[in-house]
Amino acid sequence: MKEYIIITDSTVDLPKEYVTEELGIPYIPLSYIIDGETYEDMSGLTGKEFFVKIRAGSMPTTSQINPEQAREALTPYLKEGKDVLYLGFSSALSGSYNSVRMAMEELREEYPGQTLIAIDTLCACLGEGLLVYKAVQLKRAGKTIEEVAEWVEANKLHIMHNVTVDDLFHLHRGGRVSKATAIVGTMVKIKPIIHMDDNGALSVIGKERGRKKSLHKIVDMAVEQSKGWENDIVMITHGDCEEDAQYVAELVKEKMGISNILINCIGTVIGSHTGPGVVAVFCMGEKR
Repeated sequence: MKEYIIITDSTVDLPKEYVTEELGIPYIPLSYIIDGETYEDMSGLTGKEFFVKIRAGSMPTTSQINPEQAREALTPYLKEGKDVLYLGFSSALSGSYNSVRMAMEELREEYPGQTLIAIDTLCACLGEGLLVYKAVQLKRAGKTIEEVAEWVEANKLHIMHNVTVDDLFHLHRGGRVSKATAIVGTMVKIKPIIHMDDNGALSVIGKERGRKKSLHKIVDMAVEQSKGWENDIVMITHGDCEEDAQYVAELVKEKMGISNILINCIGTVIGSHTGPGVVAVFCMGEKR
């Protein structure tokens, strides 16, 4: 079997060391600007430092991967004779996937004997991370690049994203939800429930009165969605609210019977759009 590499981008929101050492794959970083300084996602501010700035009123802006950056990231592996499978951030939320796809079109002409596959995962954050985790498992089990790509395409809409936020201001400011949705979602004590739809976009699908109820709701959604599916891991992200994430993890253990749980603070690029206080549960299931 010809050697190949799986590559992703920084919006997987897994710990950097986990991506590069445990999974052993490279990533292409997105970037953000805050207080006039530009940082790379995963290598800039820590989650704590980042959210301290946001709570103090700083408003970050983010930048997608561009085609030249993608080309520079992919070329070294092609020069080594490796094929490349890229699993990218949902195209409904970023132009990064399209930038990589365009770079691959050019590189195919320069490396005609090699396989380059770009997949729009229609996932984000640890949903994208969970899909990458599964793809790496398949690669380690001896699956070819084509077999892994086929599995990812067949299963990417089985990655569940169940999310709650303290308010929708940051999602609205970044154009991820409408003004009307943001107004409804910021009503006193109303906590919106959000999911990733089949188009890879964020949709508000409900609301709960109070934080605890919203945390229970996202776990209950995961319980229902995952019936009949074997989940060897559940992933939980949070926006600098680790106690809430730990509370959700205990609910997952109790209600889903799963003890293998990865918890990580949300990344700085996606956190720019969710703001602090976000909590989300990611698992595999039947229908988003």
